[in-house]
Order: sequence, then C-alpha cells, then structure tokens
Amino acid sequence: MVVRENFQLQLEEMKNAIIQISKLTEEALLESVEALKTQNLDKALEVIENDNRINVLEDEINDMAILLIAKQAPVASDLRRIIAAIKISSDIERMADFAVNIAKSTIRIGKQELIKPLEELPKMAHHAIKMLTVSTKAYVEEDVALAKELADMDDYVDETYGKIIKELLELMTKNPDHLSQISQLLFVCRYIERTADHATNIAESIIFLVKGKRYGLND
Repeated sequence: MVVRENFQLQLEEMKNAIIQISKLTEEALLESVEALKTQNLDKALEVIENDNRINVLEDEINDMAILLIAKQAPVASDLRRIIAAIKISSDIERMADFAVNIAKSTIRIGKQELIKPLEELPKMAHHAIKMLTVSTKAYVEEDVALAKELADMDDYVDETYGKIIKELLELMTKNPDHLSQISQLLFVCRYIERTADHATNIAESIIFLVKGKRYGLND
C-alpha cells in the first residue's frame, strides 16, 4: 500500500511539472507575440534567454517518467499516464521553441516600420495560446470532451492562417523592398499554426490516456 501511495505521489509530481512547463510556455508565447506587435527587441531577447528553463523542466519530466517505468513497472492506465506525460511535455516544449522563433523573427525585423498593422496575426496567436491553456486543463482533469473541442479551435487557426498567408503573399508581390520583413511574418504565421497543431497533439494524448486508443483530431 505504501509503495502504491508513493507511486501516486510521483505521478502527481509529474503532472504538476507539466502544469508548470505549460505555464512557462504560455508566458513565453504571450511575451513573444507582444514583442512582435510592439517591436520590443528587449522583450524578444528575454523570451530567448528564458527558454532554457523550459528545456530543463522537460528533461526533468522525462527523467521522472523513466524512473517511474524502471522502478514501478506500471501497467495499463498508469503506463498510459506516463507515456502521455512524455508526449505532452515534448509537445509543450516544441511550442516554447516556436515562441523563441517568433522572438528571433522580431529581432530580425527590428525597428523597421511594419508594412501593415498587425491585427489578425496576434488574434490568431492568442487563439493558439488559448488552445494550450485548454489542452492543459483537459490533461489535468482527464476530460476527453474538452480535449475534443480543440479540433474545432484548430480549424479556426487553420482558416485564419490561410487568409493571412494569402494577404502577405499579395503584399510581397507589391512591395519587393519589404521582402525580408514579409518573409519573417510568414515564418511567424507558420510558427503559430504549428503551435495550434501541437495543442491538438496534446488533446490526442489525453484521449489515449483516458480511452487507451488512438484518436486523430487532425485527420
């Protein structure tokens, strides 16, 4: 009984670490988008410098998972919890990498006057960031219904992504002197779209955790 209680405590510790890495990543994404919108290069540099904390935390989660498998030999639902934690922390860490990439694009654009006000792009970004929040909540509560809602949220990001890309490509043909800036904005759009995809991946991991079967939300 004591062994089982200790195992449950370690599972809870791993879950709390995922909540922490999700919070740090959400902050990084919000800061990177704000840095881009306001062309705040100092803020962009902070996002890049703080990324190491997220990388270290992902390593710690992986170490916890490996020790649990090695020492406890978990079966069935407990093993799925450990596997899901590894996959989810990896998806969240990738989202943090996209925050860094957005910050780097911000620095490359620098203080050059933006070719147009950034309105739809930040909206798309905040929607993708909300997907991280929702996916984390679904993970903590093991809520399959909430996880499935992320598919509809992802559809909005995909649709908006298509519209913004089309607009930027049109601007590129008309403004060849802004080619570098527009290229960076195209990259940012892709980073945001991929962020939403990783949130959807988390939803799929949650369904696997609870149901024990694969469910493709991006199909």
